[in-house]
Amino acid sequence: MPASRPLPAPSPDRTAARPTARGHTASARSLLLTVLGEYVLPAGAPAWTSALLRVTAGLGVEEKSARQALARLAADGWIAGERLGRQARWALTPSGHQLLAEGAERIYSFGRDGPAWDGRGLVLLVTVPEARRQLRHKLRTRLTWAGLGSPAPGVWVSPHPAREAEAKQVVGDLGLAAEALCFTGPYAGIGSQRSLVEQAWHLDDLASRYQAFLAGFSGVRPGSADETLLAQVRLVHAWRHFPLADPGLPTELLPPGWPGTAAAAVFADLHGRWQEPARSRWAALAAE
Repeated sequence: MPASRPLPAPSPDRTAARPTARGHTASARSLLLTVLGEYVLPAGAPAWTSALLRVTAGLGVEEKSARQALARLAADGWIAGERLGRQARWALTPSGHQLLAEGAERIYSFGRDGPAWDGRGLVLLVTVPEARRQLRHKLRTRLTWAGLGSPAPGVWVSPHPAREAEAKQVVGDLGLAAEALCFTGPYAGIGSQRSLVEQAWHLDDLASRYQAFLAGFSGVRPGSADETLLAQVRLVHAWRHFPLADPGLPTELLPPGWPGTAAAAVFADLHGRWQEPARSRWAALAAE
């Protein structure tokens, strides 16, 4: 099971550029997580090192970097290695399986039309002293992942009252429940919702990222099974950043012609079109 034969890089005129949605080159660890979530998780079987190295090589990752990334994922407890003779294979640990399953649910469901907005929102008040920077970072990261935005220090908002449960869990997990206050209800008559949205979320930057995604993937037509497998990884890898960055605002609060709508349609179309040939190619690769 040699690792020296990388999958051929797709032709530049038929595939998306390699940078991620943020415009930066993807790390070996991050790309490996995408490969594990897209192919190893649904297959439900361990993956040979050689298969993983061939895919990452096709994505432009050097073998040394890919091996180091595998070691780091194992050290973090997401995968576990098993040696069979001269070969090694990697299986998802229970925590790794949970991480990727939850991520897959969020990635693949993100961008679908939700229920009509009833005009109500969520306001969370929680302050962390400047001296506790690590705790502040954890709070911001988890509340942002939950889709909340911060229009002012210590204030977090969301147009989705149902996210109160997630916000409550975040402040509870971080030991901040006693310092937090939460309200839900309709927007009052002071100020404008448009101004609130502009202050809480950086939509201009997000719109630019969606436009870059559309430019990178609209019209992509991989020719071979190998090209399809690699294009699918790049597609999912680029899309997986949006659920974290996009708060999923109702249409009423979005600017006209919001590019996220078109981007979601492109992702759903391409992922659905490429899924069967890409996973079939992975199955053949994993069996070699």
